[in-house]
Amino acid sequence: MEAIMSGHRCNSLPGAATTTTFAPTSTRRRRANAFSVRMGLKEDGPSLAVVGVTGAVGQEFLRVLSDRDFPYKSIRMLASKRSAGKYLTFDDKEYVVEELTPESFDGIDIALFSAGGSISKQFGPIAVQRGSIVVDNSSAFRMDEKVPLVIPEVNPDAMAHIKIGSGKGALIANPNCSTIICLMAATPLHRHAKVLRMVVSTYQAASGAGAAAMEELVQQTREVLEGKQPTCNIFKQQYAFNLFSHNAPVLSNGYNEEEMKLVKETRKIWNDPNVKVTATCIRVPVMRAHAESVNLQFEKPLDEDTARDILKRAAGVVVIDDRASNHFPTPLEVSSKDDVAVGRIRHDLSQDGNHGLDIFVCGDQIRKGAALNAIQIAEMLL
Repeated sequence: MEAIMSGHRCNSLPGAATTTTFAPTSTRRRRANAFSVRMGLKEDGPSLAVVGVTGAVGQEFLRVLSDRDFPYKSIRMLASKRSAGKYLTFDDKEYVVEELTPESFDGIDIALFSAGGSISKQFGPIAVQRGSIVVDNSSAFRMDEKVPLVIPEVNPDAMAHIKIGSGKGALIANPNCSTIICLMAATPLHRHAKVLRMVVSTYQAASGAGAAAMEELVQQTREVLEGKQPTCNIFKQQYAFNLFSHNAPVLSNGYNEEEMKLVKETRKIWNDPNVKVTATCIRVPVMRAHAESVNLQFEKPLDEDTARDILKRAAGVVVIDDRASNHFPTPLEVSSKDDVAVGRIRHDLSQDGNHGLDIFVCGDQIRKGAALNAIQIAEMLL
């Protein structure tokens, strides 16, 4: 999840239910076909733990595990002491949320973390010491040179040395949501023509700041429409009917932390310390999917038709690029979807020859930007 300025977090949502159901539905995506046999509980599957299970990404972990029929022999629901004792129904079975402790990882093969950087720093190494493979959604370990930073469609080889059953624990980092969404589209083009410079402008949804920010956007929208003063507990300013620079702390170089994540993580994932990346990250009043304008400068020529064909063949990418009807990707279209959508594919007129392209990318921040990517990593461990 994205960083939230300290001192601006909300308390738990009022009236939150103590029981949540994650039952399979007839509309779930299947990895095989309509006649595939449901896997789920499986004696020879790995034992799982979900850390931060009551949060927005933790809940999405459960949905994606169910959607993809991830095989598991057991699953442990973990959260803070405040959430312990709540009940969750997952795949038609009821579970009690347990308080996170060091002993929580005894016998756990894969631990999915999304409880914030401080929790990851405290409990991630403990889980590894107890033999668990940790897939961490926070920024705690992303830039650690010993920890793979992985997008399965982009750099799966970075974690090729980590497998279940080796008897050793390990850490694998999930990239920032903006980085994942951007590189899903940029990497296929990078492989073909080599990106020398990338300029990214992001339009980021409330979901990046968590469930409380999503609820506040709804609340503010009602308040503004009713002529009331908007409640501003999560952000310092009005969010509804407004946009502003991303709320991450601003560094001495003038970039905020969210922008620098895009810069540093791209270089690590592409294994190219020389690629030039700059970013401007903006918070917009959208519920759960990010959009990004990406300008690319290439070493080799790449025309827009070839780029469009490359993207149509790219795993996890769908092209929505209908100029005649002015139909291009929107956050609403990709919300709750697995694929990242790409459109506005066009030659950059400011660059000579075919050495520059502009593209517009949309992806669900909670899904591919967080939970789905983590579970795809877990699938590669099987």
